[in-house]
Amino acid sequence: MTRPEVVLVVEQLRRPVPGGIGTYVSGLLGGVAQLPEGVAPSLLLHASAPRRPPDPLSRFGVPVSTSPLPAPLLVRAWDHGLCRLSAGDLVHACSLAAPRPGPPLVVTVHDVAWRDEPAAGGRRRRWHEAALRRAARWSRHFVVPSQATADALLDSGHGIVADRVSVIEEGADHLPSPDPAAAGELLARLGVSGPFLLAVGTLEPRKNLARLFEAYSLARPRLPEPWPLLVAGPPGWGAATRPPDGVLLTGWMPAAVLAALYRGARSVLYVPLHEGFGLPVAEAMAAGTPVVCSAVPSAGGATLVVDPLVPDDIAAGIVAAATDEERRAQLRAAGLARAAGLTWRRAAEQHVSLWRRLIAAGP
Repeated sequence: MTRPEVVLVVEQLRRPVPGGIGTYVSGLLGGVAQLPEGVAPSLLLHASAPRRPPDPLSRFGVPVSTSPLPAPLLVRAWDHGLCRLSAGDLVHACSLAAPRPGPPLVVTVHDVAWRDEPAAGGRRRRWHEAALRRAARWSRHFVVPSQATADALLDSGHGIVADRVSVIEEGADHLPSPDPAAAGELLARLGVSGPFLLAVGTLEPRKNLARLFEAYSLARPRLPEPWPLLVAGPPGWGAATRPPDGVLLTGWMPAAVLAALYRGARSVLYVPLHEGFGLPVAEAMAAGTPVVCSAVPSAGGATLVVDPLVPDDIAAGIVAAATDEERRAQLRAAGLARAAGLTWRRAAEQHVSLWRRLIAAGP
């Protein structure tokens, strides 16, 4: 069978902090690499050149098409329909930063949180809405990580219909083996010598950190000891939230260190207001750690779900997941079972099947 050529637009992978979209792209490429010979498409990556070596894309072992424009200018050109991309049998943009294609275009939409977040800047909202409107005109198909995001697209007002949307859940098996030594050094620098709680995610308003911190302050006196809460993630947009006593901001960290923190945490807390999937929940479940979260799609009924708008409810969840051994065992078993079905190979198989179907349908 002929191997189709699929151009993946992945400029996020050359950013200093690739974020959740970067994890999606890396996981997808890793999943494609696991597929049998003759099934996986050949891949090209279209992204602006790195300022200095090494190129983070070199580890994937696939051809790389490089734009002479830096990423911000390249995306601006795409916004105006310039720098049309004509290579390959199909183009798959892994975010709303999508070129106007010659071949059929697929766009991954991870969420539409900009519509529901009052704190989002007007410029940010306007760009996302315009990008979604362009994608609705230019793309043949959309990929989303959850039915919730699919429903949001269908209700977006841009004329997107159900047969143009495919739900493909993301994977939970992308983190490397834990590095307990490096994690131990981090904990020692932070002054953490015993049990701790963990929250993971970019520091921005939709992650609901203000209410999480309030809930932690309520829960802390009810824990066996005043266990600290580590918050692992890079700064995002919006005003910073001042951490209360016991909350330690670690910033971004290497994946192997994060894997070790997941494994060592008493529980993981994740209570965003809006979420397209929720990779930190999937990562924590794969590590066998009990999770307290809002109703994010990745949870799949395997976590302790709390109301993200009610700090008292979050606090009760924190205490239960950290201290109730029977409940902890149930959450651990349910989380591992849920995460076992979230693999990047499975996601890649579904992507490749979609690509082949769209290419076979013709322009």
